Amino acid sequence: MNPIVPLILAVALFMEQMDSTVIATALPAIAADLHVGPITLKLALTAYMVALAIFIPISGWMADRFGAKLVFRTAIAVFLTGSAMCAFSGSLSEFVISRFLQGMGGAMMTPVGRLVILRTTSRTELVRAMALLTIPGLVGPLAGPPLGGFITTYFTWHWIFLINIPIGLLGLILTSIYLPKIEAERPPPIDWTGFFLLATAASGVVFGLSVISMPALPPAVGIGATVTGCAATLWYILHARRSEKPLLDLKLFAVPTFRTAILAGTFFRIAAGAFPFLLPLMLQIGFGFTPFQSGMTTFISAIGAIATKFIAPRVLAFTGFKRLLLTTGSLGALLMFAIGLIEPTTPTAIILGILLISGFTRSFFFTSINVLAYADIDARAASQATAMSSTIQQVSLALGVAFAALVLEISSLFAGATLSVAQFHVAFHVVAICSALAVVPILTLTRESGASVSGQGRHGAAEGGH
Repeated sequence: MNPIVPLILAVALFMEQMDSTVIATALPAIAADLHVGPITLKLALTAYMVALAIFIPISGWMADRFGAKLVFRTAIAVFLTGSAMCAFSGSLSEFVISRFLQGMGGAMMTPVGRLVILRTTSRTELVRAMALLTIPGLVGPLAGPPLGGFITTYFTWHWIFLINIPIGLLGLILTSIYLPKIEAERPPPIDWTGFFLLATAASGVVFGLSVISMPALPPAVGIGATVTGCAATLWYILHARRSEKPLLDLKLFAVPTFRTAILAGTFFRIAAGAFPFLLPLMLQIGFGFTPFQSGMTTFISAIGAIATKFIAPRVLAFTGFKRLLLTTGSLGALLMFAIGLIEPTTPTAIILGILLISGFTRSFFFTSINVLAYADIDARAASQATAMSSTIQQVSLALGVAFAALVLEISSLFAGATLSVAQFHVAFHVVAICSALAVVPILTLTRESGASVSGQGRHGAAEGGH
């Protein structure tokens, strides 16, 4: 395939991933302009995640019905419309609605972008293409806070959203020229019952976990939403077993590589979701860093993430999925634990070194696990696999933030004090244990699992693909 295609998709996904975190450091300034409290404005962050959770499950059906290229371009247009509306919002309600619209566009970008790669890339080139698509998810959340802080400090918060316009317009032009046209299919009629149950399940869990500790809303609201989401999840499982054509077919979990990738990826992604939440807070509250200093420190992980793109295909061809995932999964958990040992007196070089290797390790793990998920998936089930994988990923990331916040709150209660470095150490150590659990499903893989896409065992595979 044309090498510019995954690059175009990656830039669009980076815009979406970064935007989900870029406003974090700008919340006080936006809140002041909209005449609300910063905590209340976090409803805008939650609205974005809820939109993702609702519309990701339907993305595969939309791509099949109307064509992946058309849906991807429409998603960019919707995202840009939401961005412009955010920039010109004059009230909290307008801002929340605008963020929800952005989330609708973002919900279609990630899974449909993966679907384009799956349907236009040979299996021997899949690792290289997926490595590019993995970078936005790792770099975006880390680049967002320092960029948001810089724009808010030296310009105004409105430019956080207006900067998306030229990037998005360029993306629309490039996708129109270079993105191959994937013919629309005739999927079965949409499973409206399944869509309603999945929307309730995913949005209930994401919303509940996001607001369960938000002072602006009673804890009962978050607990109630989470319980509703869990109940809807169980209801959907029963519905999917009875339905001939469910929106997301749970039979995909019968594929060993897909099942292992989802289970291992969920545990590791919970830890990955907690990381950009815990580290900036520890550096600012515990170490006394400014928001911009902490953002620049955490960004070092992104350098490690980008570096793996160039060597991931060769390493996978040499080691295979099982060995690489066991190594990076174990090392990722150890590094997460090591971050929980950092003190304000720790030399900066050591902190940066740990974060650099940590980013390198996480990128290797996610590049590998994302490809493994599709290694044995039939082309006809690709749209369902991408939608299901993306939905679970979004819920996992939200769970990571909520899990880390809960650990911080419990450790503070036991310590009987306000947040300090010690409480953050506890949180990092607990999250490290969760990360280590990702290794357990990987042990069920064989040495040959996913060899058709990793290139393992093929003569000269490590040298091919140029």
